[in-house]
Amino acid sequence: MTAQDHHSTDLQRNLTNRHLQLIAIGGAIGTGLFMGSGKTISLAGPSILIIYMIIGTMVFFLMRALGEMLLSNLNYKSFVDMAYDLLGPGVGFYVGWTYWLGWVFVGMADLTAVVSYLTFWLPAGASFSPIDQALISAGCVIFLLLLNLLTVKLFGEVEFWFAIIKIVAIIALIIAGAYMVATHYTSPGGSVASISNIWSHGGMFPNGVNGFLAGFQIAIFAFIGVELVGTTAAETKDPTKNLPKAVNSIPVRVILFYVLSLVVVMSVTPWTEVKADRSPFVELFLMAGIPTAAVIMNLVVLSSVMSSMNSGIFSTSRMMFGLSRDAQAPKMMSFLTKSGVPANGLLFSCACIMGGSLLQYFVPNTIEAFTLAGTLCTILFISVWIIILLCYIRYRKSRPELHTASSFKMPGGVFMSYVVIIFFVFTIGILSLEDDTRRSLVVSPIWLLVLAIGYFGFYKPRIKNQNTPTKKF
Repeated sequence: MTAQDHHSTDLQRNLTNRHLQLIAIGGAIGTGLFMGSGKTISLAGPSILIIYMIIGTMVFFLMRALGEMLLSNLNYKSFVDMAYDLLGPGVGFYVGWTYWLGWVFVGMADLTAVVSYLTFWLPAGASFSPIDQALISAGCVIFLLLLNLLTVKLFGEVEFWFAIIKIVAIIALIIAGAYMVATHYTSPGGSVASISNIWSHGGMFPNGVNGFLAGFQIAIFAFIGVELVGTTAAETKDPTKNLPKAVNSIPVRVILFYVLSLVVVMSVTPWTEVKADRSPFVELFLMAGIPTAAVIMNLVVLSSVMSSMNSGIFSTSRMMFGLSRDAQAPKMMSFLTKSGVPANGLLFSCACIMGGSLLQYFVPNTIEAFTLAGTLCTILFISVWIIILLCYIRYRKSRPELHTASSFKMPGGVFMSYVVIIFFVFTIGILSLEDDTRRSLVVSPIWLLVLAIGYFGFYKPRIKNQNTPTKKF
């Protein structure tokens, strides 16, 4: 009897409806909103509201396509299985490893945000040394590693409460901001809270078309993680009932958490006073002269970034488990503990995310490090999103009977799939407009070379030599 016999052999459905709903919300309220919106506002001004609505609409169609396909075949554990089945093993190989690496970069970006938020507690003008930043980053990863090693249900509980904190905080911010606007609150700096602050400082497009387009660069990073519902499907009870609820709530979440919260921020604090390297949610209360509220909000954004990292660690470990099961990663990565946790995949993924500690050491400027890691993961995630939509187009052509029988059809079908694909390609092109994001875009093809070597040099020959039969779904 092997050691594996003493443990689980497959992922378990331990996540309930409330876990799935809050995981979906947590994925929609990420570090990009709390940390990245400061830079996005400085680039795009009030047009950030339009940017978030456009991206939110496209992501909704993406998730409807993903939802229809997952529910059409409950043997799909994630969109990697879909890509493998509908577009071939090479595409499945690309999606699995690219999604894994994307979440590693998300973890690195989140580590830079943690350090940035913690500087709030330092004396004015003080900052952490590169060594301190690296140690803080390492400590965060180890803490979340220990949490995730216990049980799948604990991950769901942690994400549930992290998401609750974010939701309550944003609603409280919206209520507080609305009160400030209604009472024409005047900050110590002389700014008067008013809804007119949104358009009275250069209009909705103060930086012109270039500023509007540049705003997409960081804004789309805020939506990374929304597809996490697709990787938790294998561990969700009653997916046919719970998955549609999570997907259909996306438009409401975008309007409430992105649009309304930023309307409040830019009403209380003119967008021209928002600092690119700070969280506007914390700065709002500081500028308003309410330090206690600013302290609370800083704790909230800290919990938010920990939530994002927690989701990333969960996703990378599950993706590594799936890759191992498909012989695309070392067999040892498919080991599961008695509680159904892919421990080896978890340890390996956390070790890679720990590379964010090195990033903090060599790039101590937190906003520069955040932009570097954030842009790289954005490119990777967009490529995965495009492949999901290509899977949908293939699914419609090759499995028309499944689409006909579906009770959760994607609105607009194939036509909207092409529209969203064009939008995502356009978004990648926008990354070439700014120097900091252009650098990430230039180096990203290296990953294609690495994957090509891995697929043609190791994976394909091994499958051929073993005469492994094609996977059936």
